[in-house]
Amino acid sequence: MTGARVRSASLRVMLLVASGIILLSLAAMAVQYRVTAQSLDARQAELLRADLDAFAALYEQRRIVALRQAIEFRVATTPPDQVIYLLMDRDTKLAGNIAGWPAGLARDGTDFTADGAQPFDHAGQPYVGVARELPGGFPFLVARSRADTLATLADLRRLIGWVALALVGVALVAGWLVSRAVLGRIGRLNALADRVADGDLSARLPAPRSHDEFAVLQEHVHAMLDRIESLNRATHRLSDAIAHELRTPLNRIQQRLTALDGQGPQVAQIHDDIRATVRIFDALLDISAAEAAKGQRPGLVPVNLSELVEQVFDLYEPLADDSGLLCTADITPDLYVLGERSLLAQVLTNLLDNAIKYCHHGDGIQVSVHAEGDRHILRVSDTGPGIPDDLRHQMFDRFTRAERDRGTAGHGLGLALVQAIAARHGAKLTLPDTPKGFAIQISCPKLVIPG
Repeated sequence: MTGARVRSASLRVMLLVASGIILLSLAAMAVQYRVTAQSLDARQAELLRADLDAFAALYEQRRIVALRQAIEFRVATTPPDQVIYLLMDRDTKLAGNIAGWPAGLARDGTDFTADGAQPFDHAGQPYVGVARELPGGFPFLVARSRADTLATLADLRRLIGWVALALVGVALVAGWLVSRAVLGRIGRLNALADRVADGDLSARLPAPRSHDEFAVLQEHVHAMLDRIESLNRATHRLSDAIAHELRTPLNRIQQRLTALDGQGPQVAQIHDDIRATVRIFDALLDISAAEAAKGQRPGLVPVNLSELVEQVFDLYEPLADDSGLLCTADITPDLYVLGERSLLAQVLTNLLDNAIKYCHHGDGIQVSVHAEGDRHILRVSDTGPGIPDDLRHQMFDRFTRAERDRGTAGHGLGLALVQAIAARHGAKLTLPDTPKGFAIQISCPKLVIPG
């Protein structure tokens, strides 16, 4: 799940950075395209107005004959279809290179745009023109083809398209580099957190190359881990010291009681109480030892979990039969895990002990081992009284027992030890829902033994 979240965040950051670069670049290119189009149109309108003003001035100075001669000269020296010149006397053409006034084009300039130029089509070609009615009632039109302008804008659009594609590639690479730089450092902190969650409190990251915000965060995390590790060591030392120091005088008392004569029943009861107390301290020491070794690989060897479960089940099946319990097993052969054989056996022993202790005559106990994905699942269930709902979230706490079970031998340390041993092996504990009774499931990492 952590890897999936990191990849998702990396993708989001990469896409966010890439989208920002692409949008800003496209906006800049759109503005540039708009400015270029307006500049080309303004330049064309300016040329048209200059032509029209020059011809109008010539008309004012030398009248219609000189204007017609100038138009004919321009028509003769201008490439065809590039410029339109037309001078008319009402509905009669006086000079120019088109037969008549273009349809829909006003002769007095009133339908033209604010800059005095109006786009129109003539003979299937786009033009922009400026018209004016000269003194004496002579409509006059000057128009230039927009083909070159439109071709230039089309080339510019194609160029923008190619640049946009290149920007997409560059932006994705830039986004990937940014996400790798930022989320890579976050990923290292997540990897450190995973190692700590697996029990390696001594895990640390290498010294950062730069003293930035991530380096400060790393220092804070290291300081926190140092404090946790120190407190954890102090807790383990205290619990071990208490267990050792109290177990020793209890053993001495037990030895002295053995030497006493008389009052046999009372002495035997005291012996039983002391042995039970010593077993509590032994269980606490076992839990502390398992918790201290959590996440550490040394000492773990390949163990045939199927074979181990079958052997322990064979030992407890007669005890269950004597109590009137029906025991069944469903064990997939040759499933291997990395672990300590004695600790794994102790897990199953505690679970079967509890099942036999709390089940009643006629109840059933089921043990199963099977493979599921990349893990092996050990499940122990029974049809006994089960766990009260208010204790389900406390079952792995030390000395947790239901009030109804106070009269049954035990101290509430069995499941705490099971949890500690499971953590030592990197296994996960769950309490599946069952119609009746109690079930516990231990999911162990699969170990593949080369054949």
